[in-house]
Amino acid sequence: MGDMSNSDFYAKNQRNEENHAAAFGCSVMELRSLMELRGPEAVVKLQEDYAGVEGLCKRLKTSPTEGFPGAQTDLDKRKEIFGKNLIPPKKPKTFLQLVWEALQDVTLIILELAALISLGLSFYHPPGESSGESCGAAGGGVEDEGEADAGWIEGAAILLSVVCVVLVTAFNDWSKEKQFRGLQSRIEQEQKFQVVRGSQVIQLPVSDIVVGDIAQIKYGDLLPADGVLIQGNDLKIDESSLTGESDHVKKCVDKDPMLLSGTHVMEGSGRMVVTAVGVNSQTGIIFTLLGAGTEEEEKKEKKVKKQDGAAAMEMQPLKSAEGGESDEKEKKKPSVSKKEKSVLQGKLTKLAVQIGKAGLLMSAVTVIILVLYFCIDNFVMQKNPWMPECSPIYIQYFVKFFIIGVTVLVVAVPEGLPLAVTISLAYSVKKMMKDNNLVRHLDACETMGNATAICSDKTGTLTTNRMTAVQCYIGDVHYKEIPDPGTLPPKSLDLLVNSISINSAYTTKILPPDKEGGLPKQVGNKTECGLLGLVMDLKRDYQPIRNQIPEDKLYKVYTFNSVRKSMSTVIKLSDGSFRMYSKGASEIVLKKCSHILNEVGESRVFRPRDKDEMVKKVIEPMACEGLRTICVAYRNFSGDPEPSWDDESNILNDLTAICVVGIEDPVRPEVPDAIKKCQRAGITVRMVTGDNINTARAIAIKCGIIHPGEDFLCIDGKEFNRRIRNEKGEVEQERIDKVWPKLRVLARSSPTDKHTLVKGIIDSTTTDQRQVVAVTGDGTNDGPALKKADVGFAMGIAGTDVAKEASDIILTDDNFSSIVKAVMWGRNVYDSISKFLQFQLTVNVVAVIVAFTGACITQDSPLKAVQMLWVNLIMDTFASLALATEPPTECLLKRRPYGRNKPLISSTMTKNILGHGVYQLIIIFTLLFVGEKIFDIDSGRNAPLHSPPSEHYTIIFNTFVMMQLFNEINARKIHGERNVFDGIFRNPIFCTIVFGTFLMQIVIVQFGGKPFSCQPLDLEKWMWCVFLGLGELVWGQVIASVPNSKLRFLRRAGQLTQKDESPEEDVNEDNEEIDHAERELRRGQILWFRGLNRIQTQIDVVNTFKSGTSFQGAGALRRQSSTTSQTQDVTNVSSPSHVSLSNALSSPTSTTAATAPPTTGQC
Repeated sequence: MGDMSNSDFYAKNQRNEENHAAAFGCSVMELRSLMELRGPEAVVKLQEDYAGVEGLCKRLKTSPTEGFPGAQTDLDKRKEIFGKNLIPPKKPKTFLQLVWEALQDVTLIILELAALISLGLSFYHPPGESSGESCGAAGGGVEDEGEADAGWIEGAAILLSVVCVVLVTAFNDWSKEKQFRGLQSRIEQEQKFQVVRGSQVIQLPVSDIVVGDIAQIKYGDLLPADGVLIQGNDLKIDESSLTGESDHVKKCVDKDPMLLSGTHVMEGSGRMVVTAVGVNSQTGIIFTLLGAGTEEEEKKEKKVKKQDGAAAMEMQPLKSAEGGESDEKEKKKPSVSKKEKSVLQGKLTKLAVQIGKAGLLMSAVTVIILVLYFCIDNFVMQKNPWMPECSPIYIQYFVKFFIIGVTVLVVAVPEGLPLAVTISLAYSVKKMMKDNNLVRHLDACETMGNATAICSDKTGTLTTNRMTAVQCYIGDVHYKEIPDPGTLPPKSLDLLVNSISINSAYTTKILPPDKEGGLPKQVGNKTECGLLGLVMDLKRDYQPIRNQIPEDKLYKVYTFNSVRKSMSTVIKLSDGSFRMYSKGASEIVLKKCSHILNEVGESRVFRPRDKDEMVKKVIEPMACEGLRTICVAYRNFSGDPEPSWDDESNILNDLTAICVVGIEDPVRPEVPDAIKKCQRAGITVRMVTGDNINTARAIAIKCGIIHPGEDFLCIDGKEFNRRIRNEKGEVEQERIDKVWPKLRVLARSSPTDKHTLVKGIIDSTTTDQRQVVAVTGDGTNDGPALKKADVGFAMGIAGTDVAKEASDIILTDDNFSSIVKAVMWGRNVYDSISKFLQFQLTVNVVAVIVAFTGACITQDSPLKAVQMLWVNLIMDTFASLALATEPPTECLLKRRPYGRNKPLISSTMTKNILGHGVYQLIIIFTLLFVGEKIFDIDSGRNAPLHSPPSEHYTIIFNTFVMMQLFNEINARKIHGERNVFDGIFRNPIFCTIVFGTFLMQIVIVQFGGKPFSCQPLDLEKWMWCVFLGLGELVWGQVIASVPNSKLRFLRRAGQLTQKDESPEEDVNEDNEEIDHAERELRRGQILWFRGLNRIQTQIDVVNTFKSGTSFQGAGALRRQSSTTSQTQDVTNVSSPSHVSLSNALSSPTSTTAATAPPTTGQC
């Protein structure tokens, strides 16, 4: 697979290597070929060529225990020879490419064509002098007015406004892409890794890791580079992202020491020496194959890239220094289709289709009526013959009618909707960063506004995650405070101190405080920190004990996992016998104890009835105070014969209990208030924890999740499974439905229980609204639940890389109150879109009716094409900016969630849209038909072609814009509030846009002249226009007084039916992406104005077939284009097609494998 030295890129690298091979004992190529081996092959090669791992470290000038000194010159040299740990990013789209994409909009293309035809005809003068008179009324006014020369202005003005629209759209896309690249790099900088340099353990950003570094790996890590294992404890790796095999691979020094970048550590810990970084690592090689590397690669590897599209999907989440890898893969697709989790997207699409259809119908009818009226009037009523020399004049009329039709369509189609959503989401994402929410998937932000349930972890989210030992039971005495070491039996004390010091991860430490008088810094696993704190409170030090028995002297380690719920470490004693230290959840470890140390430190028999008594008298009282109870125990083994360490059930048994420790993890002070806000906002908070039921209940009461006297359920995992499974042990939805509505605390839960609960709540049909569930998680095993949830929150500080990868939002401060902020922003997004819709639809309804009626009665639209485009600009781009950037307020949390099938346009909004529409139509039609009498000016109706702009129509246009401006202020409130100015100055963008638009309007009216069809107005007429506009605010108060109950009609606009609601639910999760792509294609067939995109996708697929690739390639291509989310983040999916592709990639004979016929199970 890595055999690509034929490319210039690698040739250049090789030349460098030859120059520098002398500096280190091996070259990049040698290391790369070493990393392609697996299992025993790799061990043999290591032994033969490098004399084992120690020999390899020597050649790389590093020490297996202390690392290399880390001098800057040495680092630079290593980077120069072996490369940096980043994959060169793809170039972002240039501004011109984005302009070209914006030009693909069908309505704009139609307008451009119409404008070009109009331009062409205005320059064409028919021969003959008398054409004016002979063409009858049609030619009237053309020459007399002396305005024929200015005929080109309308076409040019339309083109100019199209240019404006395109530039604005392209600029928005460009800034959006830039923002997401920034976001991506922020996510990447967050990923740090522990390495040993100069015998110091330091945390480095992943991109600073170099070949020769000694990296410390532990449960939950995403490996940032390739390496060879030096020492490992019970290490298991999930290599599915590279090989497609879902079984965890056991790694040990003498059987399979090869560790690959992009794989996940699922269990255990260890140290590795880094052997390949960046483009030379296994992940990097695949990226390069996919063309994410250099341009030369891109040209040579076009075919591979197309076939291996699916592998790109696999590799995307891995570490790379690029933002929009996935976005660029969409060669020609102008609008990025998102992995649809979003409720809002579905509702908006449906609404846009409804409006689009109505607009298309109206514009077609307008054009047909205009053409028929003109023909009947000219050729039937006046009996004028069709003269060839008059054709251009007639065609000019037809083009004018066509342009009017298109402008009706442009105004009707709310192409500002996607823009408003994007702006609102992008703005929210930026602001949410300040509220400690790092959003990885855009739509998660808006989904959060619909959340009805939050399943939260306890440790670190609801509590401070600062563990302190506060009680202990040792030598048959229950101490309510940490005792003086002198009062404890010396033998018990020594055993306790040794057990805690040795049987905990050596990466867990307690460091001196940063500030004087502060609390000591806890590094690593917080529960272990609490135990180490106990050792220090007992006036002992753990470090000398660890120095005496370093990590590589540990004989065997059984690491903590969710099944064992304990951790044990075996050491060899000087007399050849063995001792195993064990610690874990007290009720689990005590079950395995047959002896306990008494008041003098001697072992005595520990009978079942003693256990029951201890649970009642020690463990339950501790747990009821909200303490986490940990039992510390040990066991001695004889050295001859050596026990069978793999027989876990016998080894982890017959223990002697030393002590039970009660560890306190205080509730975060801001959490009870945050939970109260959630409950007031209609969101149920449930605690899902691995802790003891009594501890969990005590913390839940402190947090306010449960209140004494309420009807709720607090159960543990065992009871939960008993209630939800039938006799065969299968989970039944009906049974879950009986449990989840009252469930508030699920204790001693396994990751599977968490996933089952989340899935059960989401799939439940007992409530009229489908539940929208948010989940928090920090461990590797929380991945499935985070993925299944509508919104997954990972912990930024305590979270493992695997959890972050599966999540939608990362909480950078691990705090529950940040989730409440996310709910607030989510609801704010929803409200912003609704505000924009209310404003946009009012303008739509009025502009379309005015253009249609005006055209039918006066053969000319009162609002000209260019004016319509300006109105379109106001209501699309500017309004979406102004209304989508309203900051959220606390009152958003005082109402219940909207729910998934609530219509997008509420009855209050419908009332506002219709009410304001009626006001505006009355004003405009009054001005249109009797305006000339009111203002005593010439009528602008029935003006011939190319006549100069009339004052009459200018007043109509100006009044129309003024009404929109003041209605924009009305649109700020959508729940029937009376004070529309409330908090207006907190949004400077809104104020700027309203004043800016007003000034632009003055310029257009006074100096716009012919291109904008405007005649300058005097002050009095201006005052009238503003006065009529101000009427909107007064009228708004009148509408607010009409009760909604009187308006039962028109309440379903934009509502998702059950059928459309979420096709995701009944889709097999593995095929989710494929089905989504097909769904998008089907939807594309309805969306007539997205036709262009569809054709392009089809061309891509056809080309793929032509290039001779298998069906699999097309499937990958289609899936790839459908799942590109706007954050350029692609979730890690494992479906059969990925398996074959990734296998093909990882085998040396990738060309044959990639073109093999597809296996079953592919799209």
